[in-house]
Amino acid sequence: MNVVIVGAGPAGLAAAEHALRAGARVTVLDQAETPGGQYHRMLPEAYAAKRPDRIQHGRAEFDRRRRVLAHPRCRWWPASTVWAFDRAEKRVHILRGPSDGSGRRRLTLVPDALILATGAHDRTLPFPGWELPGVYTAGAAQALAKGERVAIGGRVLVAGAGPFLLPVAESLLGVGAEVVAVLEANRASTVRKGWSSRPWRLAAHAGKAGELVRYAATLARHRVPYLMGRAVVEARGADRVREVVTAKVRADWSVVPGTERTYEVDAVCVGHGFSPQPELAVAAGCALDDGFVRVDTAQQTTVDGVFAAGEITGIGGALTAAAEGAVAGRAAAGGTPDPALLRARDRARAFAERLAAAHPIGQAWRSWLREDTIVCRCEETTYGELTRATEDESCPGPHALKLGTRAGLGPCQGRICGPTVSELCGGTERHHRPIVQPIRLGELAAPTEGEPE
Repeated sequence: MNVVIVGAGPAGLAAAEHALRAGARVTVLDQAETPGGQYHRMLPEAYAAKRPDRIQHGRAEFDRRRRVLAHPRCRWWPASTVWAFDRAEKRVHILRGPSDGSGRRRLTLVPDALILATGAHDRTLPFPGWELPGVYTAGAAQALAKGERVAIGGRVLVAGAGPFLLPVAESLLGVGAEVVAVLEANRASTVRKGWSSRPWRLAAHAGKAGELVRYAATLARHRVPYLMGRAVVEARGADRVREVVTAKVRADWSVVPGTERTYEVDAVCVGHGFSPQPELAVAAGCALDDGFVRVDTAQQTTVDGVFAAGEITGIGGALTAAAEGAVAGRAAAGGTPDPALLRARDRARAFAERLAAAHPIGQAWRSWLREDTIVCRCEETTYGELTRATEDESCPGPHALKLGTRAGLGPCQGRICGPTVSELCGGTERHHRPIVQPIRLGELAAPTEGEPE
């Protein structure tokens, strides 16, 4: 059995491990140079060799990952981009080589089973001034801190929603930044209600409580306030962000007038959860539910032989992704998932549901916006332009909306602004794109090499 896995984060690595255990031959692809995804991001090896004390997330996990990829039946292809999927032949089209380099090789693979573990990217809700230099997504700030030991600024505000803000703040403190505050937009009552439902089930996730205690101790040691029910509603500055305006928000995230407070900063990182990256799944013909890939109990999609695991099936964090990947790897290799794997997956999913209930996105966040607030940063489409286009009866439907405003037609192809535009405009459709990742015209015209031995 030949299994190809797209993505080497927690889901993809767990899938590889269990597919190998089931006797399959495995090829793992990832756009990055190193495995692990965002959660297990490491320092570059040259840097880590000089500073072994800086290896994060435990040497045991680092070594285990290396053992999986070094297995004799496993091929590890870093810097590999899957740019298309041929439904008729179930052929995976790949570009091998750094995405910013020249001379990438075009290759194809025809696996017996395909596992999609393409993950998610940050979702950041727009606010006036969010296009200024110095405004970062939470994921970008953490990637620079964890992967390069670079702080995005000397004086940083961390804001948004969800527990991911805590490790981001910890990473920034670890590289010498001053974190002026961490702001959670949801009120304490909302978070408490989400976590307190059937509290006896939390016993299976006691390790998470230890992480929370560690983050709280780190913030306390550095005297970083953690404020709930408060959000960034504006960033200001001429050439770059110089200050941010925050305000108390109600349970629905509408602003409480008169509660504004200004912080002087040279950087701000904001994250309001994550958006899945299902473009390859859509190209393969997989059905989606509310933007996530639909899977059965064995993690198989609606397309025979195509499996999915991790954030593209539902945002749930690294543990949930790994649990789903384990089930997908076993099933894709032709085996029957062990009941213990299924129970672990279901427990992780239950935790993810609790997480979503504790840190929802309030429906009134659009009250932060002004007419001239940019929503699509690639095309500089404003909130006012979107509103007028939505109300224009001569341009019905998402396709006309895109053509009329160009929202989602820029370099990111709607990956950043897509969910926001969809929510503001009453929903847009996901269209199948034959090319799901950027490819140069010269690369497209180049001959395709056969599958390597």
